[in-house]
Amino acid sequence: MIKNFLSFEWKSFLRSANFGKGLAVKILMGFFALYFIAMFLGMGLVMYPGLKDAFPDQDPLVIVNSYLFYWILGDLIFRFFFQKLPVMSVKPLLTLPIKRSKIVNYVLGKSAISFFNYVSLFAIIPFGITLIVKDYPVNSVLAWMLTLIIITLCINFLNFIIESFSAEKELSFLPIIILTGGLFVLNHFNVVSFAGIVANGINAVYETPVLIGVPILVLVGLYLFNYKILKQNLFLDSGLKKEVKEVHASNLEWTKNFGDIAPFMQLDLKLLWRNKRTKSSVWMLVLGLFYGLFFYPQPVYQDMPWFFAFIGVFVTGIFLMNFGQFIPAWDSSYYKLLMSQNIKYEQYLKSKFTLMALSIIILFVLSIPYVYFGWKILLAHFAAAIYNLGVNTHVILYGGSFNRKKINLNQKAAFNYQGTGAVQWLIGIPLLLIPMGIFALFYFLIGFEIACIILAAFGVIGVVFHQRLMKTITKKYLESKYKMIDAFDQNN
Repeated sequence: MIKNFLSFEWKSFLRSANFGKGLAVKILMGFFALYFIAMFLGMGLVMYPGLKDAFPDQDPLVIVNSYLFYWILGDLIFRFFFQKLPVMSVKPLLTLPIKRSKIVNYVLGKSAISFFNYVSLFAIIPFGITLIVKDYPVNSVLAWMLTLIIITLCINFLNFIIESFSAEKELSFLPIIILTGGLFVLNHFNVVSFAGIVANGINAVYETPVLIGVPILVLVGLYLFNYKILKQNLFLDSGLKKEVKEVHASNLEWTKNFGDIAPFMQLDLKLLWRNKRTKSSVWMLVLGLFYGLFFYPQPVYQDMPWFFAFIGVFVTGIFLMNFGQFIPAWDSSYYKLLMSQNIKYEQYLKSKFTLMALSIIILFVLSIPYVYFGWKILLAHFAAAIYNLGVNTHVILYGGSFNRKKINLNQKAAFNYQGTGAVQWLIGIPLLLIPMGIFALFYFLIGFEIACIILAAFGVIGVVFHQRLMKTITKKYLESKYKMIDAFDQNN
């Protein structure tokens, strides 16, 4: 049965309309995997001699154990945001004589061989071998290594439990932040020494290897709990809503001032407010607006004016990036219907551009109070806003013509990577790095004011040639129209 499941997934990957891009993303992720493997391997090799040189009077193993609590918290947060439960198209299988238990065990078993689980082995194994070479008891070291592997798997299944309970919330990342933040604060202020508890537990297993049965029992318990949750939701009608909520509609009369693009703007605004996935774009406005507060209050960044442009592009363009990168995939569920109507594609794209342009202007106005930290910040934000308006809006619209992945609007909003492809990963280069590079180049060659003028000049050029750029972008969308219709028909 496992062989059949693997065969189904392999055929789904090969026959997908996004096979080329999916393969490119996997190759790119492979390079990232090699980078992390090399980093963990290097850490495992230098950890023992490094700790011995820095703390000659302490046992490196005891030092490592004392920091395992922070590793657990960091790993849990990282997994929550980036690791998703491996899924397969199970609904067609539910009509076949296949036991649900086999499907659930396959999905959970597949998660156990995730890259997130075995990458830590490249640090654990070299460090453990070093301990054995240094005449540590072999049985105790092997028990210690196995315990860390079990803890890694426990984090894997605990992450899925936390995600399952927070998936239905609008801000689904709050539970994990509250949990890990609360544990860190309690430990930091010595209310409860979780770092000491974890260290003492690991040391106890090292001294008495038979105690390894305790983390094994915890792992079994987490696996069974995941099994229960998944099996309860493994039904053909599991996606049906049990509650009916009243919808408060707005006539959005003010949009009529925008003429023939008003119906499209109304459609986008309703889309933003009525769906879980798109609501994240609205919440990100608030988070992006306060992004500068992480940097500007710190004196070290006051001496880095070349960095102001990057923050300005991010603060004034957070909606542009978060919403624009999925154009036209937001409309993928009814894209075929939309394209069958007697409408001009240019009007459709113009409404998207207008919405993003309005967000840039509003965010710049709201960011004016940053002048409290210096007039240079306000000037950099102004130049970045013009650059976003004239350049980044067109860049992100053009990048949208390469979107081929359907988006499920009913899935949870925060940190959901469903529908994300190579376009979304690569688009950040022209959106953020290029303006930052232009600004930094002229800042170091000439000065701050000239760098702001040059950055704004690029934006002004984009505004002047807006009509020509939109015609080129529209032509590209029309060329890709039927490819997108075919791709959006697939559940990828």
